[in-house]
Formats: sequence, structure tokens, C-alpha cells
Amino acid sequence: MSTLHPVETDAVREEERTDRVLRAAMVDKLRDWGGVRTGPVEAAMRAVPRHVFVPSVTLEQAYELDSVVTHRDESGRAISSASDPGVVAAMLEQLDARPGHRILEIGAGTGYNAALLAELAGPAGQVTTVDIGADIAAGARRALGAAGYDRVRAVHGDGEAGHPERAPYDRIIVTAGAWDVPPAWREQLAPNGRLVVPLRIQGVTRSVALELDGAVWRSVSIVVCGFIPMRGPSAMEETNVELGAAGSGVWLRVDDGQPIDAAALGRALTGAPVLTWSGVVVPWAPMTHLDFWLAGVAPICRVLVSDRAREAGLVDPIYRWGSMGCYTDGSFAYLVRRPAPGDTGQEMVELGACAYGPDGERLAGEAAGRVRAWGVARARDELTGLRIEVHPKESAGDPAAMITANKRHSRVFVTTTGG
Repeated sequence: MSTLHPVETDAVREEERTDRVLRAAMVDKLRDWGGVRTGPVEAAMRAVPRHVFVPSVTLEQAYELDSVVTHRDESGRAISSASDPGVVAAMLEQLDARPGHRILEIGAGTGYNAALLAELAGPAGQVTTVDIGADIAAGARRALGAAGYDRVRAVHGDGEAGHPERAPYDRIIVTAGAWDVPPAWREQLAPNGRLVVPLRIQGVTRSVALELDGAVWRSVSIVVCGFIPMRGPSAMEETNVELGAAGSGVWLRVDDGQPIDAAALGRALTGAPVLTWSGVVVPWAPMTHLDFWLAGVAPICRVLVSDRAREAGLVDPIYRWGSMGCYTDGSFAYLVRRPAPGDTGQEMVELGACAYGPDGERLAGEAAGRVRAWGVARARDELTGLRIEVHPKESAGDPAAMITANKRHSRVFVTTTGG
């Protein structure tokens, strides 16, 4: 029998103490911020050691409120990660998993989320997690075992097909960006069950808690999030295109298989920008659901920028990473901000749009107009009235929908109380 040297024992104990302190601090932050709202989710996140599932980073990094990329493909693109704990907590709150529930997770990742689900389901429940990456599923299985969650079944498979062997499930949670809601998830959900899925809708992703009303999925809650897209034979890939010369530091990311003329948009970038301000002044904070209001101007995109692009003279987008935007064959526009006066003591900004290309003036004007429409909805407290419904493919259109997205298996409608 091997024994630990006293110095090694002290080191292990110190790591355990540090883990407990850092884990408690992480959950305290999430609770204060509002990501953790209920006792069961708080208890689960206090119980599961996140650092066991992300051994590639330091103990301190494991408990920061950041995602950790764990797998990349041959081109270096991230294909699996441990999600930001804030997003994890918010989605668990949406799921409302309870003791005794049978739960299916699509996207095993590191196994951390499955361990949290096991805490919520308790000894009487069951948790199955599925991942399309055989090595990812195997790694999750190892980490779950190391953390004491051998009862979780981690399997290799295409999550679009669910896992019929252990169906029906009281809860299904998807931890990758899903372009559609496939029939298998509906078929494998028990009556009165709930599906939580990061649904991609015309380039915008929301974690949506859905419940079935006959053949229609209706949202019961919506959370802003971002996720690596699902992979598989029927997956819809996002397209990332760098504009202009290699190393320009400006990329457009488009979804839904939309065509994009990278050469024409690269030429647009060489021209002078057009700026149009909306007159909408708001506190500087995340702009809840503003990206949805851009729909209808032109195909939606994300404009991603590097520090190099800013230094080269690109007009700053609304966030550090970039902005939501829209584009045509040879022009694109994105959201911007500038300081604005205010008397509340908060930092205030005016929102607007910047555009490049021959159609830039029209695009910037229309984007600014959609910001004004969002501002009206915000002032009327209509943003909380946003609803997402997933209808069968053959359903008729909804004239009240602000967005209609046609998918492979369904039609997605986004509506708001403002019409």
C-alpha cells in the first residue's frame, strides 16, 4: 500500500481548502448576480468540483466566470468547452430539474453539467449525456468517475437522435447551439416535460425553455447566451469570413446557410464609413434582445473585430468583441455607441449604426430605425414579452411574428407583446 508523504498530504489538503473557498466564492457571485436563483441549483453548484472537469487550467481559472475550451478541430476551431458557469446556472434554472427526474443531456462536454444534473435528479433519478465526439464522451465519463458521479451514463452518439434506449425523459437539455428542434427530442420527452435548448434563429442564439402544447413548442423562459454549434451529418454550420486582406482583423459570421460575397464586402471595407445615430439613449449595459430587432433589415450577421482592426481605423462596434449587424451583397452595417449625457449617475450611451459599402447609407439608416423600434419596446416594458414558438414544418405563417425562421423540421416564430 502506498502512502502520501506528509508534505504531499499538506499540499493535497491545501488544494482542497482552496477549492472549497474558490467554489463558494463562484457560487456567491452567481447568486448575487442573479444567475443562481433557487436552493437546488445553488446546492448543486456548491457540491460539484468544477476543477476536476477542467484539469487543463489552474484551480483559480476553473472557478472564474468564463468558459474553458477543451477540444479543437484540425483547423483550431473550438468544438467543445466547459460553458461559462453563469450560463450553466441560468440554464439549470430554466430546466427546473427535480429529484427522481430522468434527464437527457445533448452535448456531454467535460461532464460538469451532467454532474450538476445528477445532483438535481438525486439518487432516484437518472442522467444520460450524449456527445458526437467519442473522445469527448470518454473524457466526460472519466471525469464523472473521478468526481464520484459514476451513476451518470456518458455515451457516444449523435444528439440529434437523442438516446431512445432510456426514454422517455422528464427533462432534456441541450448544451450546444441547435439550429433546429428535431423530432426525436419531442418523441423522447415525457408528458409535461421540458426542453431547454440554445436555439439559433437567424444568427441570434437564445437558451429557450420549451414545453409542448399539442404539436407546438412554446417558450416559458428565454435567456441570452452563446454556444458552439452542434455537429453532425445534418448540422447547419456557421460561416466565418475574414473581410479584405488576410490579417485585416474583421470577420463576418453568418448562419442559416446564407450566401456571402466576401470579396465584395472586403472591397466595402476600403471605403468611408457611414454613421447614423438613433437618438436612443440608454444606460451602458447589455442591450437585451436588441439583436432580434435587426431582423428584417437584411440577413443578420455578427461583425467580429480585433484590436488590430480598431487601430487601423475601423469604427468601434458596440462591444469589445464586435456587434450584431446585417449585410447585402456588397455592404454591411453594425451597431455602435457613443457617450451621452445623463442625470442618473449611470454611464449613458447613444446607440447607432455604422455601415460600409455602396448600400451603406440605406443599411445604416434602416438599422438605426430598428434601434428606435427596440427603444420604443424597451420603454413600454415589452422586451419581457418576447415569445418563441416552434411549429411543425407545414404550419402557416404567423402575421404577428417579428421573425419567421424556416428550419428543416420546423418553423420558428418570434413574437412580442408589442406586435
